[in-house]
Amino acid sequence: MISPARRAEIIDALRRGTVPGNGLDALAVGIDRFQPTLDEELNAAQAGRGVFKAVRGEYGSGKTFFGRWLQERARSRGFATSEVQVSETETPLHRMETIYRRMIERICTADSGIGSFRGIIDGWFYVLEQDVLTEGSIDPNDEPALIRATDELMESRLSAISRVAPAFSAALRGYRQAIARADYALAEGLVNWVAGQPNVAAQIRRSAGIKGDIDHFGAANFLAGVVTILRDSGYAGLALVIDEVETLQRMRADTREKGLNALRQWIDDIDAGRYPGLYLLITGTPAFYDGPQGVQRLPPLAQRIHTDFTAEPRFDNPRAVQIRLPNFTLPLLCEVGCKVRDIYAEGSPSHERIAQSVNDAYVRELAQAVAGKLGGKVGVAPRIFLKKLVGDVLDRVDQFPDFDPHQHYALTVATAEMTLAEQASTGVVGLDDIELRP
Repeated sequence: MISPARRAEIIDALRRGTVPGNGLDALAVGIDRFQPTLDEELNAAQAGRGVFKAVRGEYGSGKTFFGRWLQERARSRGFATSEVQVSETETPLHRMETIYRRMIERICTADSGIGSFRGIIDGWFYVLEQDVLTEGSIDPNDEPALIRATDELMESRLSAISRVAPAFSAALRGYRQAIARADYALAEGLVNWVAGQPNVAAQIRRSAGIKGDIDHFGAANFLAGVVTILRDSGYAGLALVIDEVETLQRMRADTREKGLNALRQWIDDIDAGRYPGLYLLITGTPAFYDGPQGVQRLPPLAQRIHTDFTAEPRFDNPRAVQIRLPNFTLPLLCEVGCKVRDIYAEGSPSHERIAQSVNDAYVRELAQAVAGKLGGKVGVAPRIFLKKLVGDVLDRVDQFPDFDPHQHYALTVATAEMTLAEQASTGVVGLDDIELRP
């Protein structure tokens, strides 16, 4: 049973043609076989290991969906989660400081939405205070003594991080002291600096004895610090998804090489135990993993994530470092379409009319029409299919009692509503409209 709020979130996202942020178990098709292994790996991360996983899939196979499905599972198991999409201008993979900043901006826990970093920090200090008070040597009413003891415990818990990134604990110490003095502007500035935000005033940085902005190497250390804070606060760890890594292929040669090397270094650091409690998942296309402009350009990286996919897909090993998502088939497209229809109808007073007008047969007709007219490439169809199903068909059946999708709806897809990847995959670049009739 899905709550009304969760149902609205799912439907609104599909209406916009995007992947919902929550409720993905209700939509998942074709990926059940991965669930036991992913749960085992999340258990390993919770036990203090670092885990790396690479996901490959053609465009439209649901890589972004898979990443968010993993995040949702991770949050239900006590992890904090975050997602970063690689881009050449905003989040190049070789600039760890930009990856870190975007990760912190989107960090999320089960009991708070995106952007919960400050709440995590405040919660950690509360845990430290409780640990200090539990020892019984500090009077709860002696605030200066409590702050000193909390700072000492903080330094102890972050000792490994402080050796390589002393500014991390210095900024947190300054934040804690600013809160105690009710200097909230200073506290805000310092927590923003720890979050990787640029252009924090020099006066704020000087107050904590820190200089400059976080660089690539500092961000790597800060990430380890954040994972430590999460685990120390009672969270299982951090599940981080780096989406659309194939973007590296379109970048300048020097940027691409740096990005590939950064990914190789990240894998090595995880294997070396630098990030206990981190589950890192990347997504990319087969061309990124196998093509000349991707992983194969850096042999050490290719060796680390190579996986044999020559056997039949049904024999793929979910425990391998790299897994492949099955391409969408027409039956899977129909299955997810029927799930969406049922979710929509469950919250509508018109559920009986929806069930009659948009029955399984019509869902299949619509799926065939979209897939068939997009060059027969079912893998390209899911986003557009679900967007049309919700926004063009279900919304109208719900609002207009006399609307019959067989009689009153002729499916059209404008080039402008297709992504560049969809246009390239279907060969419609340059066309103004494609008219599709079931």
